[in-house]
Amino acid sequence: MTKLRLLSRLQVVVAVLALVTLATVLIGLGIGSSPVSYDRLIPTITGHGTFEDRFVLFSLRLPRMLITMLAGMALALSGAILQGITRNELADPGIVGINAGAGVGVTVFFLFAPLDVDSSVYVIPLMAFAGGIGTAVLIYAFSYTRGEGIQPIRLVITGVGFSLALSGIMIVLMSTVDRTKVDFISKWLAGNVWGTDWPFVLALLPWLIVLIPYVLYKSRALNLLALNDPTAIGAGVAIRRDRILLMLAAVALAASAVSVTGGIAFIGLMAPHMARALVGPRHQQMIPVSVLTGGWLLLLADTIGRNVWAPEGVATGIVAALIGAPYFLYLLLFKDSSAA
Repeated sequence: MTKLRLLSRLQVVVAVLALVTLATVLIGLGIGSSPVSYDRLIPTITGHGTFEDRFVLFSLRLPRMLITMLAGMALALSGAILQGITRNELADPGIVGINAGAGVGVTVFFLFAPLDVDSSVYVIPLMAFAGGIGTAVLIYAFSYTRGEGIQPIRLVITGVGFSLALSGIMIVLMSTVDRTKVDFISKWLAGNVWGTDWPFVLALLPWLIVLIPYVLYKSRALNLLALNDPTAIGAGVAIRRDRILLMLAAVALAASAVSVTGGIAFIGLMAPHMARALVGPRHQQMIPVSVLTGGWLLLLADTIGRNVWAPEGVATGIVAALIGAPYFLYLLLFKDSSAA
C-alpha cells in the first residue's frame, strides 16, 4: 500500500511539474523584445504563422528555452548525485568547484584554440568535461583520508577553495587577451546563456539521454551510499567503483550544461532538495522529480532574466543566484538547527 501511495504521489508531482513547465514555456514564447501574441502561437507552431513569428519562435526563443531546460536538468541531476555520494545536502556542482573547473577548460579553449567557438559547438562540452574532471580528481584527492575515505564536509570546503582558486586563474588568463574575448568570458562567468541555436541542443541532448538512465539504474547504490559506507558494503555495493563512476557522471552533466549556459550555480542545490520534500529521499522517485524541477527552475530564471531591463536583460546565472542564495542560507541556518 505504501508503494502504491508513493507511486501515485510521484505521478501527481510529475504531472504538475510537466504542466507548470509547459505553462512557463507558453508564457516565455509569447513575451520578449519581439513579442508574439498568444492567439498567433498555435498557428505559428503548426506552420501557418508569418515569417517574422516563425523566425522569433523557432530560431530565437524555442532553442534557447530547450537549452535552458536541458541544462537545468543536467545541473539538477549532477547535484542529486553529488549530494548522494558525499552525504552532504549542501553539495552542488557550482559550490564544490566543478563548474569552475569546467569554466577553466572552456576559457582556455576559447582564448587560445585557433578555432571559432561557434564552429566548435560539440568540442566545447568535451573541453569543459576535461576541466571539470581534472578539478574533481584534485578535490577527491585532497578530501580523501586513508582509512576513513571521503569526508563530506572536507570535500565541500576543499571544493569551495578550488572554486575560488580557479576563478582567480580565469581572471589571470583574461588579463592576457584582447577585449572582445574578455567580454565573452565575463558574460560566461555571470551565467549568460550564449549557446542559443539548435546545434547546442544537439550538443547537450546525448549527455542526458545516456546519463539519466544510467543514474536511475544506479539509484539503489545511491540510496545506500547516502547512508554510510559500512551499510553500502554490507549490501554488496562496490563503493569505490560506484562512487567514482557516479562522480564522473556528475562532472559530465555539470560540464555539458555550463559549457553552453555559463557559470550557473544553485540549481543543482535547490532541485534535489525540492524533490526530496515532494516525494521523499529514495533516488528512484527523487531523481525524475529533481530533473524536472531543475529544468523548470532554470527555464523560469532565464524567462525572468531576458524580460527585465529589455532588451539587454539580466544574465540567467544572476537570476538563479538571486533565487538560490536565500534558499542556500535557509538550508545552512534552519536545516542545521532543526537537525540539532
